[in-house]
Amino acid sequence: MDKSWRALIGSISARRWAAIALFSATPSWADECIDLSGDAVQGGLLWGTVAAHRTVTLDGTAVSTTPEGVFVIGLGRNAPRQQQLVIGGDAACQHVIEVTQRDYRISRVEGVPQQTVTPPPEQLDRIAKERARVSAAKGRRLPRADWLLAVRSGMAWPATGRISGVYGSQRFYNGTPGSPHYGVDVAVATGHPVIAPAPGLITLAEPDLFYSGGTVILDHGYGLSSSFLHLSEVLVSVGDEVVTGDLLGKVGATGRVTGPHLDWRMSWGKERIDPQLLVPPMPKQP
Repeated sequence: MDKSWRALIGSISARRWAAIALFSATPSWADECIDLSGDAVQGGLLWGTVAAHRTVTLDGTAVSTTPEGVFVIGLGRNAPRQQQLVIGGDAACQHVIEVTQRDYRISRVEGVPQQTVTPPPEQLDRIAKERARVSAAKGRRLPRADWLLAVRSGMAWPATGRISGVYGSQRFYNGTPGSPHYGVDVAVATGHPVIAPAPGLITLAEPDLFYSGGTVILDHGYGLSSSFLHLSEVLVSVGDEVVTGDLLGKVGATGRVTGPHLDWRMSWGKERIDPQLLVPPMPKQP
């Protein structure tokens, strides 16, 4: 962690962390051993602080904290109505997160040729290997607090345009449920620039994955990452350090898509969160 981040995080009280607003005031919860802020909704992101010597678990899973006790957690698409944070150490305590449930957009499509729903058998080995590389890139726990700057100052849209797909939506093909959509789609022309919405480290940069085509994964630290799919050009490499606004690539129609757009996704470990909750409203398009 560089000196600027140590100075920023070091200025945060080990016992009490002032609630940080994204673009307007966000809910916060505080008790004797934890401060917690953010969107307690399916797909939401929460952040908080505990005393530096304490441990944090979410429903029994350990949550990484900075040396100063700052942490971030994500609530998945199907997060239950209640999740329990346990703060360990002296005078251990518990905090129940009341998770707002969402209604997702569901559509049904009949008469779809089966070959467009199921990948060809000769591609299954390739798909499995690519998924392993993506999982490894998302599964890292980099001890860097780039996400804190994103929460403090707000994330930027990686591309601006018409929103053509939203988080959590799902299609049924010929009566069979497809995988939910875990990102937000921005429909713009091929070649439109894609910028970093927040600082981080590039952990995957692939020009041609089977499903997602040109793909970049940007790690913001402590399990939080952004993915950018269907790029026509990938303009970064693994190991590159980027800041908000840096060029990552260009929009395309690569992979399994029907037209050019950016599919922006965010993950906290294995949980998929909604990027649209972390940015201001999309600017009006001409």
